[in-house]
Amino acid sequence: QVQVVESGGGLVQPGGSLRVSCAASGSIFRIYAMGWYRQAPGKQRELVATILNTSGGSTNYGDFVKGRFTISGDNAKNTMYLKMSSLKPEDTAVYYCYARIAATQNAPASDYWGQGTQVFVSS
Repeated sequence: QVQVVESGGGLVQPGGSLRVSCAASGSIFRIYAMGWYRQAPGKQRELVATILNTSGGSTNYGDFVKGRFTISGDNAKNTMYLKMSSLKPEDTAVYYCYARIAATQNAPASDYWGQGTQVFVSS
């Protein structure tokens, strides 16, 4: 069993910063990638950021990020972080973490999703 759990969401004022975390646990042979998507009320889920191999791998960001967010990871802890700065009210959404994981050496990789963490940007 693999679990992916987000933490760190909450209320922040416009222009503020927030860091959310995502930890993968359970039967993990290899993590190929981790990432964040978000979904605002009435909108489709959209890509926020991804990172290959949890730490040190290439990163990719949604167009709306424009240098405000930084994704990083810690291989030893199977944990990924998203540091969000210069937050705007339109960043309000549920942020979902996913991890592409092979549970054993011979198993194909599968995507595992967390339950989401709410980020609310408001004064």
